[in-house]
Amino acid sequence: MEKIERNSRLTKQGTVVSAGKMDKTVVVAVVSNTKHPLYKKVVKKTTKFKAHDENNECGIGDTVEIMETRHISKDKYYRVVRIVEKAR
Repeated sequence: MEKIERNSRLTKQGTVVSAGKMDKTVVVAVVSNTKHPLYKKVVKKTTKFKAHDENNECGIGDTVEIMETRHISKDKYYRVVRIVEKAR
């Protein structure tokens, strides 16, 4: 039997902006720098993702790494892989 290899999943790093309001869910803001199509100036773009936090261990201000996964709920399709840095 041959081993089936999975494709690598997309990972992002961001900051937790909301935690505790939903059970096992955190909202992570990911900042990306994109170039404006007309003016060519670098613009910061913030995108919020809901991520699954199994043990409710993330707090507001934590820097976390999230990974793409199957849909867990209607708009939650990322999960927290690890906490890079805890908030002070």
